[in-house]
Amino acid sequence: MAKSILITGCSSGIGLHAALTLDARGYQVFAAVRSPEDVETLTAKGLNAFHLDYTDTDSITRALGAVLALTGGTLDYVFNNGAYGQPGALEDLPTDALKAQFDANVFGWHELTKQVLPIMRAQGHGRIIQCSSVLGFVSMPYRGAYNASKYALEGLTDTLRLELMGTGIDVVLIEPGPINTAFRANALKAFKANIDIESSIHRASYEQQLARLAAEESNAKFALEPIAVTKALIQALESKRPKVRYRVTFPTYLFAYLKRLLPTRWLDKLLVKG
Repeated sequence: MAKSILITGCSSGIGLHAALTLDARGYQVFAAVRSPEDVETLTAKGLNAFHLDYTDTDSITRALGAVLALTGGTLDYVFNNGAYGQPGALEDLPTDALKAQFDANVFGWHELTKQVLPIMRAQGHGRIIQCSSVLGFVSMPYRGAYNASKYALEGLTDTLRLELMGTGIDVVLIEPGPINTAFRANALKAFKANIDIESSIHRASYEQQLARLAAEESNAKFALEPIAVTKALIQALESKRPKVRYRVTFPTYLFAYLKRLLPTRWLDKLLVKG
């Protein structure tokens, strides 16, 4: 029988590419999106699409229930992927905006995972794949909210892996660096909505960030297409003994190495230029 997988954040980018690729590969794919309008778009692409809003527990429960109704109550894999980045200096960041970042990037992922675990325990197997980031283990200025959410995700994931040892349920992190997706466009919306750019002492830096986020194409060196993450996802799904972490893009490998090698203050000087 085809392996079943629930993927979140499928409206574009990493999630969409993964859903279409795995569907073509023979998986029973359930593609979840935050916007109800995107459900119709994905359905037109031939995918089983569902509305799932990480910030709404009832939405998570309904989506998972709809998936289980189609699988007979089982689910082989979950790929937690849907997320966004809230730019801005921490001193300019409203606490409510930080809470919203965690609702979408951490708490919703935890809720979905928590609801899935009894199913995987009952069937005796399963895999939970978490899409983290290079910013889940190194920090950069003006990305504090996103950094904090991904650091938290890494801690939750590492702990969950320990707690599930011996259950037949694997927990895996994928850590991409720069990927060409709609991430920048969504970050720009959050930036304008929650940061008082004009009144900030960081205004000059913000103007540079606005130009970068508004550009049609990423100017990040070594940026890759979503297929790079999908390749790592396939390895995480199909390996008999998956790695704990799959790093994607050169910057992720580089900073993982530099974090082990360099004194913290030396690394700080490199990161503050990024």
